[in-house]
Amino acid sequence: MSWIRAILANFDIIGGPIMMLLYPLFASIKAIESPSKIDDQQWLTYWILYSFITLVELSFWKLFYWIPLWGKIKFFLICWLVLPQFNGAAFIYDYFVRKKLLKDSKGDAPVSPRLERMMSVNAQASVQQFINNYGQDAFEKVIAAATNEARKYKLSPSSKGA
Repeated sequence: MSWIRAILANFDIIGGPIMMLLYPLFASIKAIESPSKIDDQQWLTYWILYSFITLVELSFWKLFYWIPLWGKIKFFLICWLVLPQFNGAAFIYDYFVRKKLLKDSKGDAPVSPRLERMMSVNAQASVQQFINNYGQDAFEKVIAAATNEARKYKLSPSSKGA
């Protein structure tokens, strides 16, 4: 029984290397081999964030030593960054890096990051070509029209039996 308590008390020490290094290494190799660039973005962003966290932690280790439960906090933060259910690294890239630093000349992000993650590489290229030809505003109008049509279909009485 005491060994179970020891494992539970130190799950961050035991599971940390698996969550922080082994799983991301395996997933990064799979991402390199896949044709999609979306998973590449997730894992490149993860490694940048992991490196930053490690650099800050090593630089201010005396401060982190005194923070209660720092190991467990770091473990859950890394889980949020890594696990595909959360895709925290992609979230940080989409809503902080891309939104703030990578704006096009008009000041708009080229394509919604959430929408882009749902599209194939060919669809992404087609959308980017549409935006280049007609502009971001035209693309947003198309998306709004498609959303309205989807809502009509979803709310129509004939679709409830289908």
